[in-house]
Amino acid sequence: MWYQQTLVLGEKPRGFHLITDEVLGQIRDLSRIRTGLLHLLLQHTSASLTLNENCDPTVRHDMEQHFLRAVPDNAHYEHDYEGADDMPSHIKSSMLGVSLLLPVHSGRVQLGTWQGIWLGEHRIHGGSRKIIATLQGE
Repeated sequence: MWYQQTLVLGEKPRGFHLITDEVLGQIRDLSRIRTGLLHLLLQHTSASLTLNENCDPTVRHDMEQHFLRAVPDNAHYEHDYEGADDMPSHIKSSMLGVSLLLPVHSGRVQLGTWQGIWLGEHRIHGGSRKIIATLQGE
């Protein structure tokens, strides 16, 4: 069986956000899968998806601080007509990636105990974000 739907995430401020419940809560057919895979594709070039710590919010804060230092807004970029945060957002998106492939068993995504799905919002004003969720399984 194959299922596909577009998920919409509400606008979030710049930073890393735990979105596991927001994403999984929108996937209608997840409970029907005994064994399968869930593929998530973020349809944007200035944000990212990653798996990381799902409990302590200081991890998300520290991650944001690291990326602000590693890929600063005020560096010299040729691509700057969409704002100082645009090109650094593209770089961060490429560094972290825009997709995840997750195993599903008995209607549940099989994340580790401390793993959660994160949205890396790299723009100051990124707006809402869309994710294509493709579910395959039996």
